[in-house]
Amino acid sequence: MSNKIRCSHILAKHSICLRAIERVKAGEKFADVARELSECPSRKKGGDLGFFGRGQMVKPFEQAAFALQKGEMTKEPVKTGFGWHVIKRTG
Repeated sequence: MSNKIRCSHILAKHSICLRAIERVKAGEKFADVARELSECPSRKKGGDLGFFGRGQMVKPFEQAAFALQKGEMTKEPVKTGFGWHVIKRTG
């Protein structure tokens, strides 16, 4: 399991991702913000994507996710072919 990490994310327009980051920094729970703002079906689970290993996510997402420490969130939105993401490593 050590080669897998667990993340939650918010998928939205760049401006909405920036607002989401500010709200989480201000003390709101990441999952609550994800449920409200994310366009991904994972929003129902507060953005939780479960555990994944290298090669399972698109490159920019994977690189950003694996660079985070547990409990850390991306400081800037991450761009992929799906759109913009705010990523939080949860496990």
